[in-house]
Amino acid sequence: MSLYKWIWSRIGGRPWTYISRDIYHKLEYLALISIFIGGYAVGKSGLVSWKWFLIIMAVYTIGYIHGHFFWGTEYIPGQQGE
Repeated sequence: MSLYKWIWSRIGGRPWTYISRDIYHKLEYLALISIFIGGYAVGKSGLVSWKWFLIIMAVYTIGYIHGHFFWGTEYIPGQQGE
């Protein structure tokens, strides 16, 4: 058993990628606005400079484009792990 499977089987009961898919599909606006507000708060607090913020956003965008959570798999509400 992999470490990831050991953890998700005890916290959440199924893979976290499936849980985050459910959250996104059921509460899309809330998920997106939370990310926006979190980014705004980090920027306003001065925790990161604009340079680091742009680097973080570039890395995030690359990850988004690759579609880690959604790439090549059909969305199935409430999907369980193996």
